[in-house]
Amino acid sequence: MKAYRASLLRFDFDGGALFDEDGLLVVGADSRGRQVVVDAGPWHQVVPRHAGLDAISLPGRILAPGFIDMHIHFPQTDIIGAPADGLLPWLENYTFPAESQFADPAHAAQVAEVFLDELMRNGVTTALTFATSHPSSVEAIFSAAQRRKLRMMAGKVLQDRHSPDGVRDETEQSLIDTEALIRRWHNVDRLGYAITPRFAPTCTDEQLRGAGKLAARYPDTWIHTHVAENEDEVKWVMKLFPKARSYLDVYLGFDLMRERSIYAHCIHFDDDDRRLMRETGAAAAVSPTSNLFLGSGFFDFEGADRIGYRYGLASDVGGGTSFSPFHTMLAAYYVGREGRTKPGLSIPPSQLWWRHTAGAARALGLDGVIGNLQPGCEADFLVLDPKATPLLARKTGRANSLEELLFSLIVLGDDRVIERTVISQAAPSAGGVPKSTPTSRSPDFT
Repeated sequence: MKAYRASLLRFDFDGGALFDEDGLLVVGADSRGRQVVVDAGPWHQVVPRHAGLDAISLPGRILAPGFIDMHIHFPQTDIIGAPADGLLPWLENYTFPAESQFADPAHAAQVAEVFLDELMRNGVTTALTFATSHPSSVEAIFSAAQRRKLRMMAGKVLQDRHSPDGVRDETEQSLIDTEALIRRWHNVDRLGYAITPRFAPTCTDEQLRGAGKLAARYPDTWIHTHVAENEDEVKWVMKLFPKARSYLDVYLGFDLMRERSIYAHCIHFDDDDRRLMRETGAAAAVSPTSNLFLGSGFFDFEGADRIGYRYGLASDVGGGTSFSPFHTMLAAYYVGREGRTKPGLSIPPSQLWWRHTAGAARALGLDGVIGNLQPGCEADFLVLDPKATPLLARKTGRANSLEELLFSLIVLGDDRVIERTVISQAAPSAGGVPKSTPTSRSPDFT
């Protein structure tokens, strides 16, 4: 076992933040060989339970759960910051040309490495990511994640219409490829497969129906797509599917709403849509930097909480403007405050943090597995430096409460706060090639 003495941030099972200024995190192997949290809490309570334990002391540092990004596009790494007039022109002018390059396995593999480097540098230890319509893109991201022993979910994009040459797939083959990739990668090491229709306008009825059948055949896979992001997109969907009550209802009609169904954006919803999310167990991936950048609208946090469906935070790179969870949490605070198109509210900093860690894990159906530092959770954690910059040091030094401390980090923090990203060192399956990926200046933790 290994132990680390520092300030400690974790969450109770109701989403409340727990903070120990002098904490102890104990990590060890479980019966399956995974590195998990064995014990965590105040130093004076935990240390008597582990006689002879030699703890690594990290004065002035905070240990926190690794962040979870609920919706991101690894093939869009190189188009982050591309200017556009809105979602649909952005897809046409930047996204589809960039994604067409992923037919080349070497290109896909190179971008996958850059993408995972950026995630880890920013403290993101799990992500649910789109690949492209090319099976080689899925092979690339899973191979790279497996070498790093990361918990990642991904899937081949399904898009057999209204898409240009180079990214448009063929209906029957796309479903054959998807099932083959599920069998090859799902539940291998820490990897999970996500059945991934791009969004309803780019999929024929036959392709959506096939995706629904695969989701029923493999019920512990994820479903990952977009819904109700942009008003022009919503209008287009209603022309294509005139019998549907709403955009979200399209997916219900093809059996694509269940536990582990993750819908990015969910902006242009009414209460019937929100109730449908709650009743089916689906969850929203809220992507505030992307929604602000593309002018898509504002997620209604009050409506989601009032109806009571699951949601968590996401970067949506490359529509989103940063890999940093601090930037995402700050943008979510801005979006929550907006009160002209929906009720405005101030989201507590600890709730923002929970929505990007343990709350995101719950939305993904991985509650108690990742996103927290409670006993039994996989030991993906961060070493944070709350004095990483002069202004941040000045601000955090004056914090009078946990909420003030967390908000200082959210507002002023960036990748410089992430001193170390520590990944649970689970033993790889046969064929997995361990790869060392140092992410910081701090001593070796593994």
